[in-house]
Amino acid sequence: MRRQMSFRFEDQDSSSMAMRMNRRFSRVESGADLKDYFDRGDIASRENRWNFEVAWEVANKVGGIYTVIRSKAYVSTEEMGEQLCMMGPYKEHCARTEMEEMEFPRGNPLLDAVNALRSRGYKIHTGRWLVDGNPQLILFDIGSAAWKLDQFKSEMWEKCNIGIPHLDIETNDAVILGFMIAEFLEEFRNFAITYSQNNELSPPRIVAHFHEWQAGVGLIVLRTRQVEIATVFTTHATLLGRYLCAGNTDFYNNLDKFAVDEEAGKRQIYHRYCLERGATHLSHIFTTVSEITGYEAEHLLKRKPDIITPNGLNVKKFSAIHEFQNLHAVAKEKINEFVRGHFYGHMDFDLDKTLYFFIAGRYEFGNKGADIFIESLARLNAMLKHERPDTTVVAFLIFPTKTNNFNVDSLRGHAVIKQLRDTINNVQQAVGKRMFDTCLKGHIPGPDELLQKDDLVKIKRCMFAMQRDSMPPVTTHNVADDWNDPVLASIRRCHLFNSVHDRVKMVFHPEFLTSTNPLFGIDYEEFVRGCHLGVFPSYYEPWGYTPAECTVMGIPSVTTNLSGFGCFMQEHISDPKSYGIYIVDRRYIGLENSVQQLSSFMMEFSRLNRRQRIIQRNRTERLSDLLDWRTLGIYYRQARVKALQAVYPDYVDESAMYGSRSNLIFSRPHSEPPSPTSSRHTTPAPSVHGSDDEDSVDEETELKELGIK
Repeated sequence: MRRQMSFRFEDQDSSSMAMRMNRRFSRVESGADLKDYFDRGDIASRENRWNFEVAWEVANKVGGIYTVIRSKAYVSTEEMGEQLCMMGPYKEHCARTEMEEMEFPRGNPLLDAVNALRSRGYKIHTGRWLVDGNPQLILFDIGSAAWKLDQFKSEMWEKCNIGIPHLDIETNDAVILGFMIAEFLEEFRNFAITYSQNNELSPPRIVAHFHEWQAGVGLIVLRTRQVEIATVFTTHATLLGRYLCAGNTDFYNNLDKFAVDEEAGKRQIYHRYCLERGATHLSHIFTTVSEITGYEAEHLLKRKPDIITPNGLNVKKFSAIHEFQNLHAVAKEKINEFVRGHFYGHMDFDLDKTLYFFIAGRYEFGNKGADIFIESLARLNAMLKHERPDTTVVAFLIFPTKTNNFNVDSLRGHAVIKQLRDTINNVQQAVGKRMFDTCLKGHIPGPDELLQKDDLVKIKRCMFAMQRDSMPPVTTHNVADDWNDPVLASIRRCHLFNSVHDRVKMVFHPEFLTSTNPLFGIDYEEFVRGCHLGVFPSYYEPWGYTPAECTVMGIPSVTTNLSGFGCFMQEHISDPKSYGIYIVDRRYIGLENSVQQLSSFMMEFSRLNRRQRIIQRNRTERLSDLLDWRTLGIYYRQARVKALQAVYPDYVDESAMYGSRSNLIFSRPHSEPPSPTSSRHTTPAPSVHGSDDEDSVDEETELKELGIK
């Protein structure tokens, strides 16, 4: 397990004050909601203001940043309209389904710049991204400029002293893309100036926003060629930070002690690190997605972020208004069906008293916190045996890894359960027909007349087929090299083998969930809705979309103060736990204490009755607006405005004069207000205190139910 130590501060008070000071200066306080600027680019067009967003993941589903760019596209288009254009590499297998190809209209400087690059032999695809908002797209075919790679590398060496190894294909592609984009933006600026002069417009003001080091090459080229374009650089996770954490280091306690050049060199990523650091320092405005990543960037990239730009979600996609409790029940029943098949022959637990916990994401055993999750489940197992022997927790671990197809025992279980259900349905129909015929003759049928001997034989055969001597499998697939698999090794060490005495049952599913999955038959979003608690005790998590997705679907979750999401919730909610956000301290206390805290959180959740869980889900779902891009997109806008003002000192944000100027309000009351006194007499009967039904309850009752003082 990962070595973890508490932070060694000489003065805890002064350190916490320092963190508050960092927050104060690194984040621009928002003055309005982004919805106030939704004019489809009307003001931007009058100001002749253009925005280009560059990322390797534009219309290219290869990582988590794809989710950021895609989900933000709608609010970006609502704000900038046709003054926004997204750029990235052309990957045919993705673009075929993600892009609708079309040319820009004649007379548009975008078309002139595209044609100028095409005349140099570059292949460029233009059109619209098939996502909400349909933003304009320009995708560059890297192969068409590969013949200039040596020239590009030579310029990088002469101007930046950064040498690119010949065999690093990924970096070579990033260099080609960066130079193509820089040349395009330079051409676009020239055509935009001519276009503005011909049409008596104000001079063009252009801002280019680059995400991560692969896109950052374009920023470096723009700045070294001294092209007058405002630049913003966002790092979603530092390159060196990912490598250091993957190497099982005591990362956060030694951030200020790492010899960054030496560490990057030892991992053979020094040239990539130099590109990332170069883009960081050359950008006019530097942003990170969370406070914890900003702290990391300050020490590894040697620059403090100017603004924190938290990641949001398109909450409308997950919105279920008042139906999300029903969706939870429907999805839970599908998970119940899987559990019946997986644990056949050992269904000694009541599904109505069973809770579903899960962890999911990239298979980074330590970074994602799977190590302390399994250890805490072992502690929870012992506590449940002692305190709540009738409660069962089924813990799902969903990490994609190499497998040798499905586990035969898992498939057999579902076949056996299907056979039992089909047999009982046939018997049920036959019994119903006999009952009808007997009653038609004028007398009440007896038990022997209803359930005949043949029916009993069929049912008994199915029940005997369900018997098995072995325990239910821990994994649904045959994992390749399972003896060295970290999840399975940890489960073996903690003796969580799904025995009849265990109150915590383990299911390791080494594959992402899809609706075509023969075991679950549901996609990931539906699976999340059916679970009771998402557990993500990450050690290295720059943001954390998994707990954010749980939140907008009304599912409580566990996160940590080393994840961007956890830090964000701590900052904006006075009591996150009351809203179903449990934050494990992995920063200021030792590893053993973190494990104990996580197990106590899970035990605390296991003690809640159904009514209390409904109250908590209602509260969790209320946080959706907090994570919506309509709320969080304001920070990206402020980054662009500050970058424009750095390059064009005379620029005044005209759109700031429009809108409500109301401050963002992140906190919410603990509950919705009770019904008016005048309407209470219309209720047929008062609800029974402690009942399992969902009622309208006031704040004091909710707090008492949840045991919160």
